[in-house]
Amino acid sequence: MCGIAGIFYKTAHRQKAPVGEQLVRMMAALRHRGEDSTGYTISGESVGAGSVLARLCAPNAENGAEFSAAMKAIQKLGGKVGTKKQIGQHLRLTFAFKKDLRAVADALLAIPGLEIHSLGQTSEIIKDEGDAVDVDKKHHISAFRGTHGLGHNRLATESQVDVRHSHPFWAYPFPDVTTVHNGQLTNYHKLKRIFEERDYRFQTHNDSELIAVYLADKLAHGAELIEALQDSIRDFDGTFTYLVSTSRGIGYAKDKFAAKPLVVMERDDVVALASEEVALRQVFPEEIQRSEPQQSLCHVWLN
Repeated sequence: MCGIAGIFYKTAHRQKAPVGEQLVRMMAALRHRGEDSTGYTISGESVGAGSVLARLCAPNAENGAEFSAAMKAIQKLGGKVGTKKQIGQHLRLTFAFKKDLRAVADALLAIPGLEIHSLGQTSEIIKDEGDAVDVDKKHHISAFRGTHGLGHNRLATESQVDVRHSHPFWAYPFPDVTTVHNGQLTNYHKLKRIFEERDYRFQTHNDSELIAVYLADKLAHGAELIEALQDSIRDFDGTFTYLVSTSRGIGYAKDKFAAKPLVVMERDDVVALASEEVALRQVFPEEIQRSEPQQSLCHVWLN
């Protein structure tokens, strides 16, 4: 079933908004849609020109060897490690790097037991097993501020229950493109083979990861985000509602059946989206104008 949510502040480039705290409240309200894991994309923090923010995970780490290997790999490629913060099996790392991120991504993925949750200049993915309250206590999501973000509660239906298969998903090897998804792509394996033949790599067997890579590939080849979303409705088979976050904003797309719910609230300063209105009401208890996008619809909001 899964629950998804997003929020975008149209004026937050002037002052960061409490995106983390608001997404936690929204996802807590959607707990009944899945509590296997909870994850977030928080966007809007810039680590500076020529620098990269990485979120890494080593589920079986005992002595941090995977993280030490990651930093050595970055340095070997000419990167200069900056800040680092470890919480259990998770590492938040910044480093200076002005070359193509694919080289870094490939070097990190070559380290046994290491997962890349995200690479970017303005956004990061934080995800873990448990519900919204559990993940907030461990990773302090409520303290994060930004311009926009996504949230996801997962009820695992096909792939296994672990952090690796949790949402959001980062689009290898592109910075700052992430997705959350409610639904199923029935032509996932066919599309995945097409991308693998083009030397794209996947860290999971979750169809939602494919959505992120598909959209990022479209953007890299010159498409606007709205065009990529429109193309996805035509190219994806199945029932789906998904949200995407880029460095500039967020968007949504719904399949031709509109079987997976989405409620949208928009004001002059902010847009919020969620699987159910109850999540929106946790942040906007006042009277709001809401809509429910129907079949084959998509929209974007960009700074």
